Amino acid sequence: MPNTPEHPCRVRVQRDGPLLVEGPVEVVAEDGESAVSRRFLVAICTCRRTRTPPWCDTSHRRRAKPETTS
Repeated sequence: MPNTPEHPCRVRVQRDGPLLVEGPVEVVAEDGESAVSRRFLVAICTCRRTRTPPWCDTSHRRRAKPETTS
């Protein structure tokens, strides 16, 4: 569905996770390079750990948890 005032693109923000964007979507990087996905929902990486930028590959899940001291 194309983005229109009646049907805007929906972006879901998740704590400690990617941005979920209803697709299809085109992401344009700072250098002007673009990546396109025709999927109905895409996950855009926000942690910068992904090996498949700009798409999330769940690398944020492998983050080491802080140690607690008792």
